[in-house]
Amino acid sequence: MRSGLFVIVSALALTGAAQAEDPIIFTSHAGESVEAYQGAFQAPENRNDPDSRMIEIGYVRFPALEGASGSPIVYLAGGPGGSGTGTARRQRFDLFMQMRRHGDVIAFDQRGTGLSSNDLPLCISSVAVSETEPTTDAAYANAYREAALECRAFWHEQGVAIEGYTTQQSVQDISDLRAHLGAEKVTLWGISYGTHLAMAALKSIPEEIDRAILASAEGLDQTVKLPSQTESYIERLQQAVNAQPAAADAYPDIAGMMRRVHARLEAEPVMIEVAVRDSGARPYLLQRRDLQQMTSGLIADPGSAAIALAMYTELDQAGSANIAAALIGRFYDLGEPISLSPMSTAMDMASGITDARLVQVEAEAQNALLGAYLNFPMPQLNRLWDGLDLGDGFRTAPQGDTPILLLSGTLDGRTYPGSQRAALAGMSDVDWVIVENAGHNLYMTTPDVHTVMHAFMEGSSVDGERIVAPLPDLTDLPF
Repeated sequence: MRSGLFVIVSALALTGAAQAEDPIIFTSHAGESVEAYQGAFQAPENRNDPDSRMIEIGYVRFPALEGASGSPIVYLAGGPGGSGTGTARRQRFDLFMQMRRHGDVIAFDQRGTGLSSNDLPLCISSVAVSETEPTTDAAYANAYREAALECRAFWHEQGVAIEGYTTQQSVQDISDLRAHLGAEKVTLWGISYGTHLAMAALKSIPEEIDRAILASAEGLDQTVKLPSQTESYIERLQQAVNAQPAAADAYPDIAGMMRRVHARLEAEPVMIEVAVRDSGARPYLLQRRDLQQMTSGLIADPGSAAIALAMYTELDQAGSANIAAALIGRFYDLGEPISLSPMSTAMDMASGITDARLVQVEAEAQNALLGAYLNFPMPQLNRLWDGLDLGDGFRTAPQGDTPILLLSGTLDGRTYPGSQRAALAGMSDVDWVIVENAGHNLYMTTPDVHTVMHAFMEGSSVDGERIVAPLPDLTDLPF
């Protein structure tokens, strides 16, 4: 039953179409509950098609605390494919609650995710990659290209205007959300792909953006990361390892170890047994590509990077693959053909890569530790679908004077401090805060991160501040 006070607060807080919100009790995965409001608005699935069907874009609004007077704060999840409401339910729930000190906080589900999923179907293609026979990088990429072409046709058959799932169309959703809420401006708060979306908004609708908090930023021409920057990250990881005596003894030369293991698997892949839920075990041919692809995900944060280090060490010193086998079962759907998610596939393909950057990536990948797998299946799917790529104009960096707080972790293996700052070089009012020892998911690494966020929201300068987050024991595996 709705409390009378709850409804009164809702009416006072909203104007215009946003009064259609419904009061809800929002409960985190940890069991914490708070009064909130769930709302939605309609948007064309493909704004470039005048006959496009309408889809629903949903969100949850957490009302501002008493005394807050700032613009609504719109959380933009990473991925692409992450859910704002899903993030609010997990470990960042407390931070969502804290941010209400500055204004309403909106857990926004971007088109194709969460409350805005509109029942988009996963595409399970007919294309399979052998699990027991060697597969070259070229053949592996071609399999994904074949699957992506098949999936585009599948989504069209299902009535999905897949061409509408681009960052630029999501920018217009943010504009529609602002109007729906009756707000003059909104503050953007994002991480990873969410910062990519925020930068596109800073270019297209700067007059609607009050300020922005961006962590682990991905620039508009940085969907595909430079392999040379990943090499530099490995050097920083080695420095962190060297600061811990036990880790330094266990991993004296990370890069050398990785190259040895890759060379051995390239020459002779190893047949392993991988446990499969409810199906016993399956044989799997472990190849160099598998390690590169899994490590690309593991290096996001130092805690998970420790798993990669242990995996390589086991293969290098013991010749066994227990850790790799456990990870294969988590990373891959064994026995299944290639499947693709509509939102994440289309968003990355549409953002694309400039020709000049592609040449650089391909050249660097030839000898890089992770090859061309950090962003797989990009750039392998680059410009595969006609009419989707947003063009080099989209990929130019934003310019302007919107206040921005940029938070960068020194041990982020997915986006890198130097490239993050470069992505915002055209913005004149950037407070850049480095978080030592933090990885890609840095918001909850230390309360000091929250302190600078609040200071920035209150108008204080925090540019140049350096936060030291605790470094996990890099020899301690979380499983």
